[in-house]
Amino acid sequence: MGDQVVSQFSDPAEKRQFTRMLLKDIQALEQMLQNGMFEKGVRRIGAEQELVLLDKDWRPATNNMALLDDLKNPQYTTEIGCFNLEINSEPMMFTGSGLSDLEKQMQNLIDLGHEAAQRRETKILLTGIAPTLGKEYLHFEFMTPNPRYKALNDVIKNQRGGDFELNIVGKDELITTHNNILFEACNTSFQVHLQLDAEDFVDYYNWAQFIAGPVLAVSANSPLLMGKRLWHETRIALFQQSVDTRNASKMQRTQEPRVAFGNSWLKNSITELYKDNIARFNLLFTAGLEEDSTEVLKNGGIPKLKALALHNGTVYKWNRACYGITNGLPHLRIENRYIPSGPTLTDEIANAAFWLGLMTAMPERARKLSETVEFEEVRYNFYNAARRGLDCQFNWFGKVMPAKDLIRSRLIPLAKKGLESMGINAADITKYLDIIKARLRQGQNGANWQLHNFGMLLKDSTPYEASVHLTRNMYEQQMSGKTVDQWKDVPEIQLSVKHFHRVKEVMETDLFTVNEEDPLDLVVNLMHWQHIRHVPVENDEHELVGLINTHSLIHHLTENHPDEDRKAKDIMLTEFPVTTPQTKTSDAVLMMAEHRTDALPVVDEAGKLVGIITESDILQVLKLTGLMNDKAN
Repeated sequence: MGDQVVSQFSDPAEKRQFTRMLLKDIQALEQMLQNGMFEKGVRRIGAEQELVLLDKDWRPATNNMALLDDLKNPQYTTEIGCFNLEINSEPMMFTGSGLSDLEKQMQNLIDLGHEAAQRRETKILLTGIAPTLGKEYLHFEFMTPNPRYKALNDVIKNQRGGDFELNIVGKDELITTHNNILFEACNTSFQVHLQLDAEDFVDYYNWAQFIAGPVLAVSANSPLLMGKRLWHETRIALFQQSVDTRNASKMQRTQEPRVAFGNSWLKNSITELYKDNIARFNLLFTAGLEEDSTEVLKNGGIPKLKALALHNGTVYKWNRACYGITNGLPHLRIENRYIPSGPTLTDEIANAAFWLGLMTAMPERARKLSETVEFEEVRYNFYNAARRGLDCQFNWFGKVMPAKDLIRSRLIPLAKKGLESMGINAADITKYLDIIKARLRQGQNGANWQLHNFGMLLKDSTPYEASVHLTRNMYEQQMSGKTVDQWKDVPEIQLSVKHFHRVKEVMETDLFTVNEEDPLDLVVNLMHWQHIRHVPVENDEHELVGLINTHSLIHHLTENHPDEDRKAKDIMLTEFPVTTPQTKTSDAVLMMAEHRTDALPVVDEAGKLVGIITESDILQVLKLTGLMNDKAN
């Protein structure tokens, strides 16, 4: 999809025409498979590296277009968010020094990015989800100004018929809604491609599905989203929900999301995947295509199958089948889409080496997976790995095994065998698989390191400040060149580097509220039980309509006779100042002083309550930044 100028269908006739072209692509693909036209005996690999851009305060930098203009490098391209970029490697032969050559190529390209970014006071980070990426960066204005991204947003939202919903539960819980698909932009990955012979594709694709859980478990690096500790590889849940065209209020039957692991084994041909995509998922775009694939074949040419590629690009399997043409010959490959970006480039190449080694060492019994293993078990393994990473267990050929034991005792030796069979240099095999071994020995991949250190930082800071410090340390350790198994714990946040510039970095988000119709007795008890002095009041639409504080409560109780039927709305304040998450903390303090209030409710752009900032929060900031000690001295 990224290589084509797309648009929505203007009328049913245009959609019918595109559908006919899509069906001709399937017909042409089947003919090429039957006639043995695909390249044989060649294994190529490649990669797509997604990057996060950060500003001087470790928050997302939304200047990807300026950086692209500076770089002027065709291997750099956009992603959907203005705070992301993508690098596409050149394909290379999977033999000899292929892995280390891939690392060198990507490192050279990343170095070019660092140089360009530095000139604009920007930093580049490799991570599955940037810890400092907040919802304020997911407005439409921060979508890369490319027509295909807007088209994707419009058509998916139109098919969904409403806002997108997120509900992800890990150690913490994130439940929210959003009005566009930019939650997808939170995800950054390291996508690996492997070319395969057409006659072996079915068996290797099933094997790729089978090993996905363990590979994901050892490479997990995306546990944090908006200050919440969620899945070890939160990208899996986040991507599915961020572009989900299904709507729970409208679902009367089972429907598969556009982002999915799959629903069954492949039986006879790669075309089953494409046919399933066409059968299950609505066509989203056209691209002004004119190629008749069957006619191209009749005339002795090789069709590009552009309609098939376009539709396939809007269905996001974690193991995606891809068609391409190299040196005039068509080929098939698997794109591994679930490996996250980071923690370092070398870690990513180690993940790729582990997966590629396993792929090429497919055991003979794996050719009968559809007959011996329930697909549901493999799908469960994958999502279990996404939730728990190295701490999970797998059902492996009927035996339940802890992830670390399975990877250490069975899969690393198998991967080594596969790499050796491809003639990969012995030193490279040792280098990359030793990194996987070290993660198991230390019990530390990117997800475990982030979760442990974020939890430690939370003991003496806010979630936002912990995210900033964690991101800074991730960048510094990444730039040191040490792989994640060697990363040290984050030091305590030094007073000199603490900053609380915005209300969102100070406000309390764990709120206790009441409805305007709730009895006053509930308000009194709530304030007593939770030791709070302010209770926001909401209506049935969860809009902020009032505020009750101890002053208003005491005043009402002393001025009025007891009445069991009194409600929250009878005593709440209806005129009071509010602020927003993006307001400067200093401005909020001045507002509190001007209005002689000791609390400010914090509302988003829709007027919904998202937090509250009180005098005690301000005092905590003074304490954390050391200003109280400075005043005392």
